[in-house]
Amino acid sequence: MSGFNVKNKVINSKVKTLPDQDDFQCFVAMVETLNNRLSDKDFELKNVGLVIIDEAHYNSFRKLFKFFENCFILGVTATPLSSNIKLPMKDNYNKLIVGDDISTLIKNGFLANAEVSNYDVGLTSLKIGINGDYTVKSSEALYTNSLMQSKLLMAYEEMAKGKKTLIFNNGIYTSKEVYHTFKKAGYNVQHLDNTTTKQDRKDILKWFKHTPDAVLSSVSILTTGFDEPSVESIILNRATRSLTLYFQMIGRGSRIYKDRKSFQVIDLGNNEARFGPWNQPVDWQHIFKHPDYYLENIVDDDLLERDFVYTMPDSLKVKFKKSYTLNFDVKSEYKEVISEGKKSFTVIERSIAQHSQICIDNSEDVYDARELIKDLQDEIAYRIKQYCYCIMNSTQNYKDWLFEEYNRKLRISFNGKF
Repeated sequence: MSGFNVKNKVINSKVKTLPDQDDFQCFVAMVETLNNRLSDKDFELKNVGLVIIDEAHYNSFRKLFKFFENCFILGVTATPLSSNIKLPMKDNYNKLIVGDDISTLIKNGFLANAEVSNYDVGLTSLKIGINGDYTVKSSEALYTNSLMQSKLLMAYEEMAKGKKTLIFNNGIYTSKEVYHTFKKAGYNVQHLDNTTTKQDRKDILKWFKHTPDAVLSSVSILTTGFDEPSVESIILNRATRSLTLYFQMIGRGSRIYKDRKSFQVIDLGNNEARFGPWNQPVDWQHIFKHPDYYLENIVDDDLLERDFVYTMPDSLKVKFKKSYTLNFDVKSEYKEVISEGKKSFTVIERSIAQHSQICIDNSEDVYDARELIKDLQDEIAYRIKQYCYCIMNSTQNYKDWLFEEYNRKLRISFNGKF
């Protein structure tokens, strides 16, 4: 404000009264501090005509409205969708004024463009909490398992290795597991969450700023109020049903920095499939007026995953280069099996046989073959999911059992083959 010659005063914990308020044109305060002061009978804020609320989609500001009933209130946010599904913004704001969309800001050179790499993830084990987003508990159970940690590391090494990278997680335990995974792999990594001391946070952010290949694993704490334009890569190591959070996380890498016009986004939560590309136009007027309709029509994860097509990464294809083909179409096999009058489980048996053959083709002994099974886990999970869609049995217990049974039969299929 001082840069615009607006004389202002910060109302912080040290400011208990305002005897000199007529000397200032503007006051700046955090929501809790201002609420505490205005609730005190000895504190009086007079002649306020305009209240500007930053990050207006957060509902913590509602407690202040009763103090400014005769003022003009302007809420500012990049995402005019309430953080609480039960408290829509339209209940407090009469009108929405929409500025330029992200694609226009990119075109005009105000934001960098996001280059997104998607890694399909099975999310049907996630639970939705009362706030409308996935629970921390169910997210931790998924994202801390060894398969997801391996997928994260592989994605980083394929797309972002050596780049300054910010990783978003949904849970402290997940973030700490990420830290240990990257540390063990020899990367320059730190972990940050809301339990980190003020001094440690300051030191870590300073380290992140000045370390070119830094990897910082975090939990929500950096989605707002954090600005480090040198970030080159954002990894969404979580799923969210919050459009606001989706925009905030990707936005941490969108600042123009030197001559850089783009940044990397790695999506490990099917978020782009759920919300659409970060830079596509959004009908904010409709969302503002009808938030319930929008939230009720977010695509279900099970429907999203039906359209997934697994593509083996190039780094894995090299390990199976001696095989003539790596393709196996579960749906086509299912149609063929049914037309032949055979049991549907024949599809799984054929799939195991095909996986067994490509492992044998590219191995010297049974131990090599069993090592290659580890690289097939994502494809095995994908095939099982496709098979379950075909037989219309999508219970998680059945999928879990079939996954274990598939791996068991694949391991023993190598016996006597070398």
